Amino acid sequence: QVPLVESGGGLVQAGGSLRLSCAGSGRTFSSYAMGWFRQAPGKEREFVVAINWANSRTYAGDSVKDRFTISRDNAKNTVYLQMNSLKPEDTAVYCCAALAVYNDPRTVTYWGQGTQVTVSS
Repeated sequence: QVPLVESGGGLVQAGGSLRLSCAGSGRTFSSYAMGWFRQAPGKEREFVVAINWANSRTYAGDSVKDRFTISRDNAKNTVYLQMNSLKPEDTAVYCCAALAVYNDPRTVTYWGQGTQVTVSS
């Protein structure tokens, strides 16, 4: 098991920044790629960005490229999502996930429960 717990969500004005954290546990955290997904009300879940286990490669969705950055600290079993230049359309529940393959969003093995991000205009 790789229980995942997100934190750092909240309310921010358009143009602002937030950093989300996702803490894992267990010896296996560093073996997984980690990623972030989001789901806005009435919309399907959307892949945001992922990073490989070695913290050397990332893969991002088109809607967040150049604005969102993922990183991880395997010593702390934590993955981060730095979100800059936020837009109202970024409003969603953000979930972290452990993946088998960092550039294949279909390979999610574990999900966190999510944290709400709301961007006001």
